[in-house]
Formats: sequence, structure tokens, C-alpha cells
Amino acid sequence: MTVLVTGANGFVGRWVVRALLAAGHTVVAAHGPDGAAASWPAGVDTVPLDLMQAASVQQVAARSWDAVLHLAALSSGAQALKDPGAAWAVNAAGTARLVGELGRRRALKESDPLVLVVSTAEVYAPERRPLVETDAVAPRSPYAASKLGAEIAALEAARRTGLRVVVARAFPHTGPGQDERFVAPAFARRLTLAKRTGARVVEVGNLEVVREFTDVRDVAAAYALLLTRGEPGATYNVASGRGFLLRDLFDTLARIVGVNAIPESDPAFLRPADLPHLVGDASKLTAQTGWQPTIPMEQTLRDLVDAQAD
Repeated sequence: MTVLVTGANGFVGRWVVRALLAAGHTVVAAHGPDGAAASWPAGVDTVPLDLMQAASVQQVAARSWDAVLHLAALSSGAQALKDPGAAWAVNAAGTARLVGELGRRRALKESDPLVLVVSTAEVYAPERRPLVETDAVAPRSPYAASKLGAEIAALEAARRTGLRVVVARAFPHTGPGQDERFVAPAFARRLTLAKRTGARVVEVGNLEVVREFTDVRDVAAAYALLLTRGEPGATYNVASGRGFLLRDLFDTLARIVGVNAIPESDPAFLRPADLPHLVGDASKLTAQTGWQPTIPMEQTLRDLVDAQAD
């Protein structure tokens, strides 16, 4: 099948493109300005996409896709906190613009793609247990709120036009190629610098929160499966179900890097309204698709550190 991947030049998007190619699909990578000069795997066609421009969205939606995997977003929580309006404009309004156009063509019987909208587990109300899809939603950040807005827009378009929409709520994930706005690569870079300079103290945020860290390659595989086995109208957690204190993440990365470092809290790295516990239950996804995470966290973190060294 022919799959349009929005945000294909992002961290997750690049792994998704590879996963879809490996599954035998034809992939068209929709990218923003940063992806115009990027190198892509053989056989991947590309198309520019600006979610803020109606004409750009209409041009992309005019083609007949078998599936659309919608990743394009403002994905940094810190960036969204600095400009909540931008987060809503890209994540919620941009998604509404895309699904609105895809839904319009579906209503006219011009195309009938399955649309996988990638959201975030941060939409859930906090609980100190693995979260399931029926749990309450109560976003506590501009990023999470804007992603819930994207979900609402997509499902509204589905009810109005018959567009086949599946929502994936991704729990924290990492791996090679993730940038340093996110916690695991940020720790890895600071620890590597400490080793190089002989520093003993590494500045961190709150190490007492619990997160899971699914490998991005496992997450990409889950998205690929949902394109063929996901039930329209349904929401699926993409999660490993294994939670770790950030202190343990720091210690594991320090061991991998080979440095005896002391973490020191820096207010600059503390997030307001930081969720104390964010772990998911992916039983529904597993039952529907057979997906299971396969890459252990130790391997994920080693690959992340190795990628930073390249």
C-alpha cells in the first residue's frame, strides 16, 4: 500500500519510513523545510507539507493515499510551554486542517485512506499505575492539551465524513537520533562531556519521576502494524509497560558512558506540573496487532550513546 508519512524528517518519522519500507509498503515522505535537503532511503518519494498553509495541505491531500501516518507536530514540551499558541496552531489546528481536507475527499468518494494520528500519553490524568485507553484525560501542559485537540479534531472529522481514523497515544520513547531537548539524549550528552572534561557534577532536573522508555524502533513497528490492523475509531496506547525512575536512567547512562558522575538538581531543568508517573498498558494494541516491544532499554541507551559519538 502507498503510505504518506507527515513529519517524516523528524526523529520518529525517519524510523517509521524504514519500518514501512521493510514491511513492503510504498512510502511518500512529507516534510517541512528542514527535510528538503535530507537524504532518504532508496525508493522513497518526497513532498513538501506546511500544515499552516491550506494550499499546501490541499495539494498533498489531493493524491489518493491508502494510508496517512500523521506525525508532523511541534513535539517539544518545553517549546510548547514557551509558545502555547504555536503548539495549538501546529498540533491541533494543523491536524484539523489535514483531516478536514482528507475527510472532504472521503465524503466525495474521491479517496478512502486510513489515517493514523499520533498523539501522546501526556493527555491522561496522572495515575501511579500503567494507564489504559479508558482512563480519564486531563492534560497538564500546552503540548499535551494541543495533542488532545488534535485527537478531537481527527475524530470529529471521522464522524462527519466517514474518514477512517485511528489514534495512537505514544508513551515516552527514545533511541538513536533523538535530539537533546529530550531527557535521555540530554543526559547522555552531559555525561559524555563530563567524562571528556573530568567534571564530577552533572546538572539534571527532577530524578524522582517515573517514565518508560520504549525503543523508537519498536514504536515505529507499532505504527506500521496499526496502519493495517488498527480499528477505525479506536485509540491505542503504544507502551512497554516498564517504568524507571529518571535516577536509574541517569545511572545506567553513566555506566554506559563510563563516568562516575554526581547528579545535581538545577532549577533550569525542572518542568512545571511535571507528571510524577507515566507508564502505559499496551494490552489493547497487543491483542489487536500482536505487537510487543523487543529491544531492551540497555540496548536502546547504548545505541543512543553510540549515535551521538558518530
